[in-house]
Amino acid sequence: MGARSLPLPVLTKEADIPRRFGGRNFRPRQREPQHRTNERIRVPSVRVVTEDGETLGIMDTRDAIREARERGIDLVEIAPKAQPPVCKLIDYGKFLYEQKKRAHEAKKKQVTVQVKEIKFRPATDNHDYEYRMQHAREWLEEGDKVRAAIAFRGREMTHRELGAKILAKLTGDLADIADVEVAPKMEGYQMFTIFLPKKGKADVKKEHRAAAAAKPEPEKEEKKKEKALRKQVDTKPEPTEDDEIF
Repeated sequence: MGARSLPLPVLTKEADIPRRFGGRNFRPRQREPQHRTNERIRVPSVRVVTEDGETLGIMDTRDAIREARERGIDLVEIAPKAQPPVCKLIDYGKFLYEQKKRAHEAKKKQVTVQVKEIKFRPATDNHDYEYRMQHAREWLEEGDKVRAAIAFRGREMTHRELGAKILAKLTGDLADIADVEVAPKMEGYQMFTIFLPKKGKADVKKEHRAAAAAKPEPEKEEKKKEKALRKQVDTKPEPTEDDEIF
């Protein structure tokens, strides 16, 4: 006789469903709102402030919600830990939009500091040294940090003083625009140091970079104008046979 196939188990109860699929204890995760508004405010009384900063005093929460409804706006809890909590009469949708816009503008103006790296060998000649040193100088002037590393191989590890000599020379050449953040030290087969730009000069460069980032690029503006003109030409009606063409 052939082998009989066993019937598959049928999941009939919620208890039989594996926990990874939720089961009866599964509750969909809901995102909590940033602020409690209108009927979500559960305290009996609140201190009410208008959008212009005018104080309406302590009011019953239901009366404050009614006042917001009459003005066509929302009652938003802005200081829940105060006694009583402070609520503001504002358009909540508009408030969230402006808050998001301010955060976007602040992120746009923020300048991130990067750590850029230059590498040397114990036998690096003067030409290669000058080339890498100039790159480090440019990065420091732009407000970035620079990590200078000496890579040792095999028997070169016995001549660490050559790497220390290169880093000492580099420290002297960059002394006018940079300070040493991390003194030369060994890490595996590398000796490294980290330079950071001096405060006065770096801040000026950062301001210039932030201003440049905020300004619209002229090429993009010209492309926008060309696109608008092209759209105007495309939308012009084509002449028909009945039209007179001179």
